Amino acid sequence: MVDRPLTTRAPAKINLSLHVLGRRADGYHDLESLVAFAGTGDTLTLTPGESLSLAVEGPTAGSAGPPDKNLVLKAARNLLDRHSGLRGGGFHLVKRLPAAAGIGGGSSDAAAALRLLARLNDLPIDHPTVVDAARATGADVPVCLAGCARVMRGVGERLGPTLRLPRLFAVLVNPGVPLETANVFQALGLEPGQQTQDGAHPVIESGLTGAELLHGLARARNDLERPALALAPAIGYALHRLETTPGCRLARMSGSGATVFGLFDDCAGAAAAARLVRQARPGWWVKGTSLR
Repeated sequence: MVDRPLTTRAPAKINLSLHVLGRRADGYHDLESLVAFAGTGDTLTLTPGESLSLAVEGPTAGSAGPPDKNLVLKAARNLLDRHSGLRGGGFHLVKRLPAAAGIGGGSSDAAAALRLLARLNDLPIDHPTVVDAARATGADVPVCLAGCARVMRGVGERLGPTLRLPRLFAVLVNPGVPLETANVFQALGLEPGQQTQDGAHPVIESGLTGAELLHGLARARNDLERPALALAPAIGYALHRLETTPGCRLARMSGSGATVFGLFDDCAGAAAAARLVRQARPGWWVKGTSLR
């Protein structure tokens, strides 16, 4: 029986692409998105105990909302309610990722909670109850469970196989404008039952070289960029700042925004670009990282 604290990372989830295929009759949107995970993120610790609790601290803790509404506790309750006899305890979250930012901070935190509870109770993370709890917590939580690059489809419930991608060197930029996902989808303007005709997602397979992956990504897109830009013009400024930074190979918005990412050839290029953006916009959240 484990009694010591357990800790795991909750990495930022980056949508390298996001195609909206249409809107279903039930109002939800069908998506196809290539997801990768960053080297930067939050940290979650679970101390086994009798009562379920959450304490939050860190640079972006103030924007994370009240602990009792945090997805960490929602995910934990979803699992404990579905599987009797499981042990719980107190969670401690160090929050570094901005909230409502299109990089799955809350979803990744929730997935981290499920991983810790599964480890504490000797459950595999692909146990049906763990997966069901992830789906009940949020659309992006299932893909965050394993934290591996893959294509997600539907509303996030259909996951493709894990992809072995070359490391991408990136700069993440958030201009400090929270953006609610529901508002972006509403601004997209699709009616229930309406399909889009914007072209298929390029096939992305394991084993691609960096150049091949960049070529495939260049033929993909994020269909939520247009409505997000209309709601938050600062996203356009952040994209332009990255696009005009020396060495940027591709700049795109992640998820529903407002975080954008730029891809660079190597770690040194990404670090130099991050310094330039940070100097030009000291009020923005800027992070050089790698994606896998």
